[in-house]
Amino acid sequence: MRKVTKAVIPAAGLGTRVLPATKAMPKEMLPIVDKPAIQYIVEEAVKSGITDILIITNRGKGLIEDHFDRAPELEERLLAANKLEIYDQVKYISSLANIYFVRQKETKGLGHAVNCARTFVSNEPFAVLYGDDVIIGEIPACAELIKAYQDYGKAVVGVKQVSEEQIYQYSSLKVEPIDNQGHIFNCTDMIEKPKSKKEVLSLYSILGRCILTPDIFDILDRTTPGAGGEIQLTDAMRELCKTKGMTAVSYSGKRYDMGNKLGIMQAAVEVSVNHPEIGEEFKKYIKDFASKL
Repeated sequence: MRKVTKAVIPAAGLGTRVLPATKAMPKEMLPIVDKPAIQYIVEEAVKSGITDILIITNRGKGLIEDHFDRAPELEERLLAANKLEIYDQVKYISSLANIYFVRQKETKGLGHAVNCARTFVSNEPFAVLYGDDVIIGEIPACAELIKAYQDYGKAVVGVKQVSEEQIYQYSSLKVEPIDNQGHIFNCTDMIEKPKSKKEVLSLYSILGRCILTPDIFDILDRTTPGAGGEIQLTDAMRELCKTKGMTAVSYSGKRYDMGNKLGIMQAAVEVSVNHPEIGEEFKKYIKDFASKL
């Protein structure tokens, strides 16, 4: 079994749910305290053993490329001012991994975006980390999925339980637990955005992460537009699931939806209270603010 060393981050969405903030700034660059959302995602991949990352962008997302590039003028100024700690942080960003970019020339859905990675992936298994989803926890979510791939030898989806109201906005999976803790499941079917209660397979939904095998690309080639008129990755994974089986992992970290205004604010607050520089002061502020509500 080949080791998972490549990751794809689809980041071509328009961010319409958080306009007007995303009119000129990609939603992936929205900050969580002092780092843009996409840096948290890249760092998670690197901590999971990923060495090569392809970020799928589109027109107007040049800020993402700039962020992961070197900034010689800025670095020189920081060195001249003897700001060595921040210099190291800035330089570190460009050395996280081998990061490549390709444009999705038409926004035809997540499945179409992933299919743009065919040449990059070649014949290797690969991770997909959704650009909307920042997951923070002691163990990187991507690492948990990679372990399940190594243990069970099948493609893997990262899942969480959602509410009965939310399931119609996400995917729904048919799952059976295969470990004592109820965190790892055998997945035998899935549906994207069920239209009625009859179509709901469970309240487990794919949220933000998966490990796929290269045969997904041939499936994507013949996948027709589904929910929203887009080529849905879930529809292609359903065929993979029903023919070869898949594993589902309820990862331990907390997911923040960075394409949602509430998710952005939750991430900012919850990361702030644990931040090494501002954490203690921010906790005092929050307690004082909350007492006045």
